[in-house]
Amino acid sequence: MSLRIYNTLSRALEEFSPLEPGHVRMYVCGMTIYDLCHIGHARMMMAFDVVQRWLKASGMRVTYVRNITDIDDKIIRRALERGITIRALTDEMIDAMHADIGALGIEPPAVEPRATEYVPQMLSLISQLEGRGLAYRAASGDVNYSVRKFAGYGKLSGKSLDELRAGERVAVEGAKEDPLDFVLWKAAKADEPPEAKWDSEFGVGRPGWHIECSAMSCATLGETFDIHGGGADLQFPHHENEIAQSEGATGKPLARFWMHNGFVRVDNEKMSKSLGNFFTIRDVLQQYDAETVRFFIVRAHYRSALNYSDAHLDDARQALKRLYTALSLVAPAEMAQIDWTDPYAARFKAAMDEDFGTPEAVAVLFDLAGEVNKSRSPALAGLLRALGGCLGVLQGDPRVFLQAGAAVNEADIEAKIAARAAAKAAKNFAEADRIRQELLAQGIVLKDSAAGTTWEAAQ
Repeated sequence: MSLRIYNTLSRALEEFSPLEPGHVRMYVCGMTIYDLCHIGHARMMMAFDVVQRWLKASGMRVTYVRNITDIDDKIIRRALERGITIRALTDEMIDAMHADIGALGIEPPAVEPRATEYVPQMLSLISQLEGRGLAYRAASGDVNYSVRKFAGYGKLSGKSLDELRAGERVAVEGAKEDPLDFVLWKAAKADEPPEAKWDSEFGVGRPGWHIECSAMSCATLGETFDIHGGGADLQFPHHENEIAQSEGATGKPLARFWMHNGFVRVDNEKMSKSLGNFFTIRDVLQQYDAETVRFFIVRAHYRSALNYSDAHLDDARQALKRLYTALSLVAPAEMAQIDWTDPYAARFKAAMDEDFGTPEAVAVLFDLAGEVNKSRSPALAGLLRALGGCLGVLQGDPRVFLQAGAAVNEADIEAKIAARAAAKAAKNFAEADRIRQELLAQGIVLKDSAAGTTWEAAQ
């Protein structure tokens, strides 16, 4: 079975093969870097970390580009509030981002362009658009994109021009010919610091947000590449505007596949800074170990909504313990490469080849762990570890993981042992076995003897 990816542009699963055989070029919209990353950001970066891991596991070379937006209204405002330079702020936040997502095992992209390093390419693209009649200079000093002159506008969001609402983008009166038009180049304001301004043929100013990604993706991957990704909130207007800019300038498709990950939700609302219901990665890592957080995110399908709660993280921790408990029972055989004809590996591959189906792939890991528990096979334990590696989990020392998880509540364990004894006395052996398995999943092994039942952490 070949890899199929859900393409937002066609709204369908499509068979994937890269433009250049064996080489995938992928661009993902990264962070606007003015504050610490939250779990919603981690979800986006984790989704495409798994994508690039699976493409590599499938034998492909991947050029993965994930940009950094380091000039923006919010960045300027935050730097002024803190009384530091824009560069000092963005350097600080980039270092923090790298530390936080690195802790989650998110691999760095092959290229991580900063927007401020590509202003000449942005200006060149704006000039091309002006030459094609798709950009115009407004009385305000801005340069805007003329949306109605691009015939394909709306094809990613699936809406006609008349259906699209521009309420969030209404401009200063007289700045735009049409409310749908968006800014390519922003004229400098008197109160903005000098480092937020560039000289250009369009006057002193700075680039708009959308033109940044068009320029950076083209400069690093070419005018047409394989996959463009990002959060679902970027589908419109950001990605729609990228298409209009890039394809308006080159006349070529920007990306063949468009991928969008789902939101993280808290109490059925999208997690976001604007709503104030967000949890930074650092906040979460003070309560939960990094692999548990990674597993919590990875076991949900990237396109589905991810419901954040302590209960779900606790459940992810217990589930991960079950997998590590299996690995703790036998030393896994070293596996130079995965034999994809093995039934478990074949099932895992089929799941991942169907739009990166991590829930089904994780189910295979649990089935395989169950077999390891029964067989004590080093080869199957090695396969469990190797398949987990495709998702970035199960690479640690099982004993260390299980012992670290023993924020062991001894009173709770003793209460469960007592409940198990009562179940056995009542001849409810199914319940007694369920309690034993529940404790085993927590890394607790029970030992029955004539003197009673004792427990110890799994070794």
